[in-house]
Amino acid sequence: MAISEQHRPEIVVGLVATPPDYPAQVVARLAAELADRLAEQVDPHVRWTVRAGWGDVAPRRDGGVEALLDDLARRRADARWDVAICLTDLPLHTERVPLVAQTSARRRVAAVSLPALGLRQLRALRAAIPGFVSRLLTDTSEERVPPAELAGQVAAIHRVVGEAEAGELGYLASRLAGRVRLLTGMVRANRPGRALLGLSKLLVGAFATAAFALTTNTIWEMGDALGGLRLTVIMFLGLTALVTWLIIAHGLWEKSDRETPAELARLFNLGTILTLALAAAVSYLVLFAGTALVAALLIDTSVLAENLQRPVDLTDYLKLAWIISSLATVGGTIGSGLEDEDTVRAAAYGYHPEPGGWRDELDA
Repeated sequence: MAISEQHRPEIVVGLVATPPDYPAQVVARLAAELADRLAEQVDPHVRWTVRAGWGDVAPRRDGGVEALLDDLARRRADARWDVAICLTDLPLHTERVPLVAQTSARRRVAAVSLPALGLRQLRALRAAIPGFVSRLLTDTSEERVPPAELAGQVAAIHRVVGEAEAGELGYLASRLAGRVRLLTGMVRANRPGRALLGLSKLLVGAFATAAFALTTNTIWEMGDALGGLRLTVIMFLGLTALVTWLIIAHGLWEKSDRETPAELARLFNLGTILTLALAAAVSYLVLFAGTALVAALLIDTSVLAENLQRPVDLTDYLKLAWIISSLATVGGTIGSGLEDEDTVRAAAYGYHPEPGGWRDELDA
């Protein structure tokens, strides 16, 4: 006979995001569907309740996880949750190896590093979290291999460390593949699209510079004279100058200190550089496409051929757009200092603004 909904035992699962930025978005998406997944994959005879929380659990920047688990355990006890899982965008590690997740059956909590999941983070979480919840509730201390549902989604999880008899298990990635996945996950968590939108003033300034350069026949002759190799070098120099200036002008470089070890500072800085480089590259492509289109519309082939003293074709317009885009990028670098400080600083991986209005669902 079917058990009525109100007579089913309730299990409360807490999902905590720290810091309250990108992880909070992931938590919100998971919370909307996790109860159904738990009923399907763990126990259909239980009334599952999922609570989403933000802010109270302080992210630790030392790359470790124990302090985070202790904070999470206190949060779980105060909120009277049965189990709690924390999602963080901080890269965790142990013995210089990326840590994907850590579970503690004794404290009935788990922490997952989103960047360590790579690009398909939500898919991996959907598959892994029901397994984590089951283990935390049943204390399967004999588990000595990575859970199949997690390893199946995230390759190169190859060993587990911890006190298995106490249910303290950590899931590690490999040193090489795991670091590559960690960096790609950091860039994804840092949202390069946000950095791209933050460079809107720079892009406008670069377009203005490009429009002026299109009217100068000296630039036409320069583009014709330069070969592909030299144009490539100029392009990379322009992009490098842009990324470097953004980092210096807005103080985006992370320095190691007592709270931020050198290893973590290097990861933060590499994540920042990759995010800005990706945003700058996309901006360059937009600038190149726009410049090529304007050049084709404004400069008649007969005028360009007369200046170059030879027949011209599409390749000449593309080379012209190439050199002008590279020079305009350097010119736009000066305008990057006019960008909104908070918008640009959001591209720094170690930067997290104050939570402001974040609060728990329970307090809403």
